[in-house]
Amino acid sequence: MTGRRRTRRTPPPVLPRPVRATALAAGAVALCASLTAACGVVPGATGGSGDDPVKVMTWAPQDTDATNKPGMPAMARAYAKWINSHGGINGRRLQVLTCNDHNDGVGAAKCARRAATENVVAVVGSYSQFGDSYLAPLEGAGIPYIGGYGVTNDEFTGAMSYPVNGGQPALLAGLGRALAEGCGNVALVRPDSIAGDQLPAMLDAGLEAGGHADAGDQLAADDATEYGGQAEQALRHATRDVTRTGCVVPALGDRTDTFMDSFRRARENFPAVRTATVLGSVDQTVINATGGASGPYEGAYITGWYPVVSDPRWNPMKKVIDEEAFGDNRIDPADAGVQTTWIAYTVLKAVLEKIGDGEVSADTVRRTLNDGLRVSTGGLTPTLHWPYESKLAAVGLPRLVNADVTLQVVRDGKLVAARKGIGGSNGTADVTRTLENADVP
Repeated sequence: MTGRRRTRRTPPPVLPRPVRATALAAGAVALCASLTAACGVVPGATGGSGDDPVKVMTWAPQDTDATNKPGMPAMARAYAKWINSHGGINGRRLQVLTCNDHNDGVGAAKCARRAATENVVAVVGSYSQFGDSYLAPLEGAGIPYIGGYGVTNDEFTGAMSYPVNGGQPALLAGLGRALAEGCGNVALVRPDSIAGDQLPAMLDAGLEAGGHADAGDQLAADDATEYGGQAEQALRHATRDVTRTGCVVPALGDRTDTFMDSFRRARENFPAVRTATVLGSVDQTVINATGGASGPYEGAYITGWYPVVSDPRWNPMKKVIDEEAFGDNRIDPADAGVQTTWIAYTVLKAVLEKIGDGEVSADTVRRTLNDGLRVSTGGLTPTLHWPYESKLAAVGLPRLVNADVTLQVVRDGKLVAARKGIGGSNGTADVTRTLENADVP
């Protein structure tokens, strides 16, 4: 949710662009030496058919001063090793190229152009905040983008995008709904960036659905080393109404824990407030580091896309991690990026199984996705499919097909399912109707 500031304009609805067919080069197996230092290759083990491997790419920022997602390409590598050690998909080996976009628009475009040059059949389970940089090269090459993180609205407009979750729009709309009843003034602390510009409307849509006023919008740098001024400003807004407990919502990605360091010091001079945020900004590791049950997140609502990591529906993913990446501390099964990558590769597997013995190319993968394929994710999401336009096309999000949100709460220092607050007894809500009323920028 970070990026460099630029003039914002509301994009018109994105229509499908003409695409050129991209065929797999016969007998070509890309060597790691052919990639830049930012990219790597996971060579497939010997498959059962002798066919060329199915080549895909996963990218994410790593080793930057802002949000980093090293677990996503690491999870992709582990998945490929697991698939190949079990005979491939329809006898075909899976080859994963990885790329670091460096949290930079130029880097994102380079990754997309490399995907086209390498003739990958899809980009799968990736994170980048620069949709305006990578989507055009992918669309020009006809390469589908399966299961992006949902960090910007571009992923929900691009004709070649096949998102598996509701991204930041769904998380913030769900959080707003959960906070509307119990909070006084709400202060949102978010990045001063293009991606950050899209967050207030989503939180406000959820608040308004519960009859609450809009949140105060507090901008912050996404790579700061301290946030004392922003913390004090957020606290002043949240405590303005002395009759109700205010709420502070930091949504700064990896910098959220840095904000909380400043917030803990600043809050001593203000009345008590509650905190709330979204997964991706906070996870169990951050909760532990900030004091656990005695820390600022105790009692906080946190929205996510998927069930809590202790849910048995995650057991297949955990089994793959244990078998192929045991000890790799980049892969945290509780991380929303790792989980999204798992679900995205579940979609890819379903596509390849549907294609069967037919040609596997970017064109056939895209056509299979467009022809009404329905993908079960074992209950981690609703059954996924991608019609030409979703129910949210009218608000400029035509590719958003899964608006389910889970509500979690920090209880005794542990992130657990809230079981109430939004949605049904399982703490899950479909926020499609809430998003239909959002003033999307």
